[in-house]
Amino acid sequence: MRIAHISDLHVLALAGAVPFRLFNKRATGYANLRLRRNHQHKSEIVRAIVRHLSTSSIDHVVITGDVSNLALEAEFQVVRSLLDDVLGLPPGAVTIVPGNHDVYTRGAQKKRRFWQYFEPYLTSDLPSLRTAQPGGQFPIVKLRGPVAIIGLSTALARLPFVASGRLGLAQLESLEKILASPEVRKRTPVVLLHHPLFNPAGWTRMKARLEGLEDAAPLRELLAPLSRGLLLHGHLHRRIHHKLTTQNGHIDVIGATSASLVHASPARMAGYNLYEIADDGAIIALESYAYDEVVGDFRPAALPGPGDALLAS
Repeated sequence: MRIAHISDLHVLALAGAVPFRLFNKRATGYANLRLRRNHQHKSEIVRAIVRHLSTSSIDHVVITGDVSNLALEAEFQVVRSLLDDVLGLPPGAVTIVPGNHDVYTRGAQKKRRFWQYFEPYLTSDLPSLRTAQPGGQFPIVKLRGPVAIIGLSTALARLPFVASGRLGLAQLESLEKILASPEVRKRTPVVLLHHPLFNPAGWTRMKARLEGLEDAAPLRELLAPLSRGLLLHGHLHRRIHHKLTTQNGHIDVIGATSASLVHASPARMAGYNLYEIADDGAIIALESYAYDEVVGDFRPAALPGPGDALLAS
């Protein structure tokens, strides 16, 4: 099983966004785009990544949130078109979870806009264990060969300048039941969420409260009995590899950079990650690839540990 991992597409599309729709939390996000992000994030790189994956021997693609910038319909439509028309995989071979930008406003959360646009990609093989979340019905589970792909939602509509996430008690209880399920226990779990399980070493306590995962500690407790697995996230816009020591082994905790980010650091330049799992569930390859703008192709990139990633950021 070969799994490609992309995250933080941050597609910007303002078609149909009449001015009054920008006079809320989007005002700060839009200003951020124009003053800081506009020259850093390029949607054409996202398209290049999707085209590249469409011609690669990939069994499953996972997307760990922030596909949009402002949770506007036009942005979700662009991403949906990329999945439907360019990627070329059936919905059952793609799993996507929301990020904080995908539930950016209370209106987007109330209407469950993310769920409306991506519902075909959000089916679950254990539907009775889903719970109502701001991003839709989660967790979702896809049992595919040697792996159990488990998608979680940490996305919430927050006040301006707040980007933290939360799983919530109901979703954690569902995850506990999922991990105990016989169909999941005989497979290697691949857990997806947007916010990181580990905060970067340079974050202050305030930074963690504003941008981190509120209930990371209980999530780590639920994962403690596992002997192996992957936990994949985005949010940090950097390649990073932690190991969560468990009672019987460890879980590889891996972050993907933004799929649209142009950056001088190899740890942050846009690209994708690739994971290979053997038929017996063993994790046999953890790889990352960065986009080279000069040649318009992808080159191998390191998956740095937390200390290395901090130095490279």
